[in-house]
Amino acid sequence: MNFLADECIDRQIVDRLRQDGHQTSFVLEMDPGMSDAAVLSLSNETASILLTADKDFGELVFRQGCASSGVLLIRLAGERHDEKAELVSTAIRTRGAELAGNFSVLTERTFRIRRT
Repeated sequence: MNFLADECIDRQIVDRLRQDGHQTSFVLEMDPGMSDAAVLSLSNETASILLTADKDFGELVFRQGCASSGVLLIRLAGERHDEKAELVSTAIRTRGAELAGNFSVLTERTFRIRRT
């Protein structure tokens, strides 16, 4: 799978997804400070699922009606970096086929998918 990790995503998550064999671009390595709209646009241009911890992407997708190739909102506050990486890896391994074109939210206890 192709992913674009927003700059707010922990490097450990990016590294883990790369180890898992996923093509994962990282905004922090490319162009830190990109606007949310530019990040979402880049995700669409590269047909990548956007990984973010920024709830503003929900505003862009649902309220402003911006197109999305898929967003995974990671809400794992309080977890250690390595635990976050493991939870994200597991969620993608088990539910990854459902991410494309949808807005998904991963928390410590739940994985929700909202069809867009």
